Formats: sequence, C-alpha cells, structure tokens
Amino acid sequence: MMTLRADKQGPHRVAFEKNKKVILKTQNICAICGKPVYKSIKAPNPMSPVIDHIIPVSKGGHPSSMENLQLAHWTCNRQKSDKMFNMKQADPKTIGNRNLPQSINWSTYRS
Repeated sequence: MMTLRADKQGPHRVAFEKNKKVILKTQNICAICGKPVYKSIKAPNPMSPVIDHIIPVSKGGHPSSMENLQLAHWTCNRQKSDKMFNMKQADPKTIGNRNLPQSINWSTYRS
C-alpha cells in the first residue's frame, strides 16, 4: 500500500488546500523561472499552475506552511524536483544549472 505525503492526508491536508487557494488568488509569477503563470491552463499541460514546496517535504520542509509554499509551473516544479538551495555553492544565485529569479531571496533558505 502506498503512503500519501503529509500534505495529502491528515491535519496538513486541510491547511495545504486553504493555503493553495490563497496562493492561486494572490500570486501570478512562477517562483522558479520568474515567468507569468496562467491559471486558465489546466493539467496535464506542462505550463499549468502548481504549488511547490520551497523546502521539499522529503528534506524536512513543512507540508502546509504558507512560508514553504509558492506558485510554479508544473514543468518548472518537475525540473526542480527535490533540489534545494545549498549555502555551500560557490555561486549562491544558482540551483542546479539554472539561474533563480530575483522574486525570492533564495539565500535565506537552509537545508
């Protein structure tokens, strides 16, 4: 039997859904690529809107905290996967091989 993530079950599910609605109403820019997110685009389109965990749940990120959630394109979120900012990188502006947008101060995130 497959276990669901904390944001898909139990007490975090309701809080995640509530925060998801707030983010979809208040944010319009993908926090990963910095381009506009068009909420009229529906899944399975790669440019459809999704809610991304800034610090992945698998790396200890809070499953439903507003501070750990951001708007993203589905494809950007898939490329980010469970990667996160690493303070030990030589160039603190990059994650993987992509430049991060300036809409969020990525240097404040810790693993």
